[in-house]
Amino acid sequence: MLRKLLFSTLFVALNLSFCFAADKTADANKEALQKLQDFIGEWKGNGGPPPNSKASKLIWAETFQWGWRFKGEDSWLTLEVKDGKFFKNGELKWVPEKKMYQFTVSDLKDNKMVFDGKLNKDILTLERIDPKTKETQKLEMNNAAEGVRFIYNYSHKEQGKTLFIKDYMVAATKSGMSLGAKEKKTECVVSGGLGTMPVSYKGETFYVCCSGCKDAFVENPEKFIKEFKAKKAAGG
Repeated sequence: MLRKLLFSTLFVALNLSFCFAADKTADANKEALQKLQDFIGEWKGNGGPPPNSKASKLIWAETFQWGWRFKGEDSWLTLEVKDGKFFKNGELKWVPEKKMYQFTVSDLKDNKMVFDGKLNKDILTLERIDPKTKETQKLEMNNAAEGVRFIYNYSHKEQGKTLFIKDYMVAATKSGMSLGAKEKKTECVVSGGLGTMPVSYKGETFYVCCSGCKDAFVENPEKFIKEFKAKKAAGG
């Protein structure tokens, strides 16, 4: 009887320890991704090679959208690109073991590429080594103009070289916003970012920043409302 009691106590303790560790990991993931909250939304812009390039007249228009996704306690950001010249879609995650961001992106032929990197001075820098050419490929992403603009650059460095060569840049403006415009700040009840879409529950209206957060809210509104109000009550 004593053996069973000890085993049961140990099992409960291990289970609680596992759940606590899982919660801490989930919180760390979300916190790291919240630093990129200004990415969220639809962006419309133009892309092209550097001005000094021989193909400098090659300009294209593309639309892309960043959003949140949730599955259980896991969270990540998604990217969907329309009319892009190079990328089709992607997923951006935080890898706690490496303390780095990992961006898995698909090109127009559905080939997947995995970039790893860090956020430094509000610029997300991601790199990968191409397994065929052995060149280092780099993506740099950042917001500008108080979150109204989004810019990303792609460059490469040949094996054995020290300098990166800029290949192209895309500069975009968030849909529905313009430079210098001031808007009412509403907080997303799920991610804590800028809320743009209203959602209601039991007569109360809240805001979410993307379709992923809306889906998460609809699935478990009481959880997010409780956390949101607790944060507000604590002055967050």
